[in-house]
Amino acid sequence: MKIDNSPARGTRDLLPATVARRDHVLAAIVEVYHRFGYQRIETPALENLDRLTSGQGGENEKLLFKIMRRGLPDVPEPGTRTSELADLALRYDLTVPLTRFYGANHATLPSPFRSLQYGPVWRAERPQKGRYRQFVQCDIDMIGEESVLAESELIEATTQALAAVGLTGATVRVSDRRFVAALAQAAGLDEAVWPAFFIGLDKLDKIGWDGVRTELEAKGLPADKVGDALERIQKLRELPATSIADALANAVPTLAEDVIADLATTTASLAEASAVSWEFDPTLVRGMGYYTGQIFEVMHPGMNSSIAGGGRYDQLIGRSLGKDVPACGFSIGFERIVDLLGDAPAKDSVAVLFEKDVPAARAMAVAREMRQEGRTATVLGRRGKFGAQLGRLEEWGFTAFVHLRADTDPAAPLEERPLGSRA
Repeated sequence: MKIDNSPARGTRDLLPATVARRDHVLAAIVEVYHRFGYQRIETPALENLDRLTSGQGGENEKLLFKIMRRGLPDVPEPGTRTSELADLALRYDLTVPLTRFYGANHATLPSPFRSLQYGPVWRAERPQKGRYRQFVQCDIDMIGEESVLAESELIEATTQALAAVGLTGATVRVSDRRFVAALAQAAGLDEAVWPAFFIGLDKLDKIGWDGVRTELEAKGLPADKVGDALERIQKLRELPATSIADALANAVPTLAEDVIADLATTTASLAEASAVSWEFDPTLVRGMGYYTGQIFEVMHPGMNSSIAGGGRYDQLIGRSLGKDVPACGFSIGFERIVDLLGDAPAKDSVAVLFEKDVPAARAMAVAREMRQEGRTATVLGRRGKFGAQLGRLEEWGFTAFVHLRADTDPAAPLEERPLGSRA
């Protein structure tokens, strides 16, 4: 009988060359975050089910992988509720575990606390290209900082991390949930329909202005008030940093002064960081309902969806601690970034090939000398056709090779040849 060795649907095996590239990308990101003072923590893959279903995770809560309680009978009693069968679940993101972690450990942590996390998360998605049930997230969060220092630093650190892995051409989109709510109110929309308005507005990139207008009116939102809101938004696109404050005040006269000042400060900071391409985007909403202030996303022309995103969530930690704590976070879409970077070799890696008549000790000495210089070197015996073996080495992620033969002069400099140009 044929054995099926495929991984579970929605998951994948990663070959050594792929893992090496992923490790290289992750190491570059983490190194940048460490320079900004973020400290790495770890949280369990498992969380109590009631915490993961407390309303913090929005639509993600519907995608939970629940874990059955220990000691259950093979056949539960008729009428048993699923809540009686499961008490744990796999985490669907890193933010909810962070709020629990901070609630448990805040007394021993510095303030503000700069948190760095990375690791796998799980969602019961419908498997399709580019969408997996297990994937890696990489988050930084600043907890305990009330000012927009948090927003400015998170954005700068993340854009520097993207640059460190070689990703160019990205644009940071910035908005504020308080602004979007004030705009809806100024347009005369009842608070009860704000969620529908936000969801429709968030689809602008996909269906355009007319599509948003049609969808909102189909949901029963008044056409005149929808038109008023969209007209205000259209006047606020592509504003320079020096015009943000006046434009916001004119478009939404009821907008609180601190919201205007915060956005002006963040955008001014971005304007000073010459390497950061940014734009104020009044259509940016983001789906997570726990955001309370500024929100941001990073877009790249090679990807239809954002490659990073986050925002301020000042009321989320209070659910774990019993009192609100200012917090702001940024999550990198690690899998999307790896896809964008393609199959470039992760780093310099040399194969030391030796023929059968060459002592293995000699090959090991050559590799040892390379490692002492900080390089990656692997000793391999020569096998089969030379060209075919070099092709396999290239597939495995090696960037160069040296070929040791019996007639090679040990005193002569080694001839190192790059893979990919083996003529």
